[in-house]
Amino acid sequence: MLNTLHLPKPPAETRVVVAMSGGVDSSVVAGLMKREGYDVIGITLQLYDHGAAVHRAGSCCAGQDIHDARRVAERLGIPHYVLDYERRFKEQVIDRFADSYLNGETPVPCVACNQTVKFSDLLATARTLGADVLATGHYVRTAPGADGHHQMFRPADLDRDQSYFLFATTQEQLDFLRFPLGGMPKADVRELAREFGLSVADKQDSQDICFVPKGKYSDVIQKLRPDALEPGDIMHLDGRVLGRHEGIIHYTIGQRRGIGVATGEPLYVVHLDAAQKRVLVGPKEALATRTLELRDLNWLGATPATEGMRAEVFAKVRSTRPPTPAVLTITDGVTKVELTDGETGVAPGQACVFYDSDDSSAQVLGGGWIARARPLGLTSPAFTREENRTLPAA
Repeated sequence: MLNTLHLPKPPAETRVVVAMSGGVDSSVVAGLMKREGYDVIGITLQLYDHGAAVHRAGSCCAGQDIHDARRVAERLGIPHYVLDYERRFKEQVIDRFADSYLNGETPVPCVACNQTVKFSDLLATARTLGADVLATGHYVRTAPGADGHHQMFRPADLDRDQSYFLFATTQEQLDFLRFPLGGMPKADVRELAREFGLSVADKQDSQDICFVPKGKYSDVIQKLRPDALEPGDIMHLDGRVLGRHEGIIHYTIGQRRGIGVATGEPLYVVHLDAAQKRVLVGPKEALATRTLELRDLNWLGATPATEGMRAEVFAKVRSTRPPTPAVLTITDGVTKVELTDGETGVAPGQACVFYDSDDSSAQVLGGGWIARARPLGLTSPAFTREENRTLPAA
């Protein structure tokens, strides 16, 4: 007989470590596990200098959030520990975030955090505490497949779908993780928080990148990399130099406002040439992209991803977009994705995540980091000359 966590022993003999961020979701997970009779331990990670965020709404893993997690643990009557992971978080998430922007990329730090600090370091800590599973408040569903290994699926509440941010979860990690909220709508989760008498029942959800005050990521990068503000040209796709900029970290692919030049036509950032410190701009149609090249592919499908692979999948290149048809290929060690309908504003550094369908019960097949995403606008003759070899290959 399996318990509700798909383990063959009574709940009282099953130790569950819950990653408690101080928000309503993870708090309700702890409450559910306690109510079902599991041996529950709560762990909260202090990930960065929490002084600036003690009273800031929409953050996580900082001062007020740690306090909230403690109060929830006391209310539930479970042991609770706070672990200082600041150094690890800076090395694996914040520093990589800054370097990615300096390279002209648009990083997704929440994926890197799950990939390293939460599902690697914290998972290892949970094992040392004798845990049978690590439970989190992420909105995804998992279930054992025919081979006994857990598979990941989109959640019941698609408005809360966090599968995009969990694509880098390995099979070994997935077998140890549990996501009790995957089958619930958010409204039910808040109602449970009230039922459990938790002080965080009406707490605002985390929205910003936790270590970026007021959403101004360039301030963080300048503090970490003082030499980041190297000026350069703002250049039109037709070869015209339209102006100067004070650092490519102030720009992202697809940006429309605040470019700093006026030509009488709507202009968008099409490409960031980090090597030559250039910001390339052009019309909206120049942002169209069909072919992506990926690095660090993490595959969770039943059939292994091997040389010569060709698979029809559904892909997401942004967390807020629905999965769309695509073809995944691996040739000569290079992983490429052909987006059937194309996409606009795709940037290196983002994630491309694969599903087996585009419906609400889709299985997550894995994903990879976008290494190259050449907009069709970069086929302009002005950017095929010898001196522009730094542009991504077609």
